[in-house]
Amino acid sequence: MIKHIVMWKFKDDVAEADKLEMKRQLESLKGVVPSLVDIEVGMDVIGKDASKDMVLTTVFHSLADLQAYADHPEHLSVVAFVKPLVCERAVVDYEV
Repeated sequence: MIKHIVMWKFKDDVAEADKLEMKRQLESLKGVVPSLVDIEVGMDVIGKDASKDMVLTTVFHSLADLQAYADHPEHLSVVAFVKPLVCERAVVDYEV
């Protein structure tokens, strides 16, 4: 199994509605992208300087499945929505 974790920091002027829409769009990938086993999206509740604002945790059976997710048109549509909202992105992919 592969876990793919992404964390983002929002730009200062991003509306709360856009943050919630980003979360909704990410969660909507479950059942749409066949290689996606599980997904969880969380928003930071502490707000420390070191904190990111949103985290995505996804699970795949293999690295090939992760790549299929990355290339899937629905995922790419969400990426296009997300990019203008964020100023930082961090990623970790690991095997479990």
